Amino acid sequence: MTSFARIEFPAQHAGVARMERAAQSIKHTAEGFDRSRSAATLLLAAIVSSLVVVANQVVDTWSEGHLLAAWIVLWTVAFAAIALLATPVRSAGRVLGARWERLAEARRQARADREYWDIALTDPRVMADISRAMASSDVAVDLRSYR
Repeated sequence: MTSFARIEFPAQHAGVARMERAAQSIKHTAEGFDRSRSAATLLLAAIVSSLVVVANQVVDTWSEGHLLAAWIVLWTVAFAAIALLATPVRSAGRVLGARWERLAEARRQARADREYWDIALTDPRVMADISRAMASSDVAVDLRSYR
């Protein structure tokens, strides 16, 4: 009497699969992260906190009998600042984020150009390619001027 044992082993370890799903989830969350929105939120928090500090300084000069009124004024200033400044700060955050991205791209391009130039200084073939490209762009400019 022979019996066959069929044991099904998973092709992948369960812990590895869990870690891959966690890494994929973190990657998906990072892709949805909006830098301009977080910068706008941070800027709004800084502005509101400075307004609350100023309101607190004004409220501290009042006597102890008006403590409830002071807290009402303080929180009114805080919520009004959040309500009134949210849209302008968000648009300022978008503008700052776009400028930061352009600056970062310009830095990356300058670094790539420097590296390419350093290679061209040591490799005559690359320098010849650069010379040919510059010469062809000059010819193209000259042809356009005669048309």
